[in-house]
Amino acid sequence: MGSQKQLLRLDGKPILQHTLENAIASNVEEIVLVLGSAANEIQQQITPNAKVRIVINEAFADGMGTSLQTGIAALGPQSEAALVVLADQPLVKAATLNQLIDDYTKHKPQILIPLYRGFRGNPVLLDRSVFPEIAALKGDLGCRAIFGDHLENIRKLEVDDPGILLDADRPHDLDRLSQTYASGSLRVTPMESDGKSLSDAADLIIVGREGVAAELVKFARLLNLRVTVVDPLLKLADLPEANCVLHTMDFSLLTPVERRFCVVASMGRFDEEALEQAVSMQIPYIALVANKKRSQEVLQGLGLKGIRTDMLAGVRTKPGISIGAQTPAEIALSIAAEIVGELRRNSN
Repeated sequence: MGSQKQLLRLDGKPILQHTLENAIASNVEEIVLVLGSAANEIQQQITPNAKVRIVINEAFADGMGTSLQTGIAALGPQSEAALVVLADQPLVKAATLNQLIDDYTKHKPQILIPLYRGFRGNPVLLDRSVFPEIAALKGDLGCRAIFGDHLENIRKLEVDDPGILLDADRPHDLDRLSQTYASGSLRVTPMESDGKSLSDAADLIIVGREGVAAELVKFARLLNLRVTVVDPLLKLADLPEANCVLHTMDFSLLTPVERRFCVVASMGRFDEEALEQAVSMQIPYIALVANKKRSQEVLQGLGLKGIRTDMLAGVRTKPGISIGAQTPAEIALSIAAEIVGELRRNSN
């Protein structure tokens, strides 16, 4: 971002200050603020509050896992669970934090994850029973690293708060945060389309907007496929090669077509939810772009939700033809070639 992220300005205040104020206004009983890089500078620019206790992670350069461990270790012994609130998500409402706390109190999951329109976001709530596993993390790993060991005890909660998806990783993210803050809401329709007829074009659903997903959109357009991108916040104008953007994780909203393909390349975000939608629609070609460990976790999680093994067996976890692909563009090319092969086989 070109400067210390926590101190980026939103309505004249550091985004970290907004995040803290939302936490202070909620029903959380203890707030531990973990600082590392530029800790002194950050402390000088945020307003002190008796409810906030600051701890310093001296090993911050070793990765986010160390900050998570520092925060968990600083919690009092009476803490039943912890909300892992990210500094660059200043629009998460205090009411949303309360909703997560109330749901945890009622259902007692080990891990509680908020969803907005079916898309997974933050903050994540962790039960004390998983704290030892957090303490054992090494390197640049967040709490998601332990999810695969608790698939039966993960609960997802739908909330009416797009703030759980809004963070500041790139300059245009900050612009969107500012616009949303100024308007008081995020106005996104369930689906945005260019209005063009499907005609005989096959529809390619691409879940994700970066890396392989972005490259695949370009190849699909060259191949005259109709492209539907699934993303909660992307606008059609941001990706002009696409024909449609689905802002809700509900594939039933899409116009029925004779031939449909689905590639999930969301870099770990929304992959389980997207695959569940694709499998339920019995899309003949479903591909998941992820490493081996993540692919196994996703399929195992869907199996625990009751999806039949034979339905999951058709998901391609090593998609694309063999060309030795390594870069996002090369991987996208190999997948596009495989889709062309499927189209040709089906037309003969």
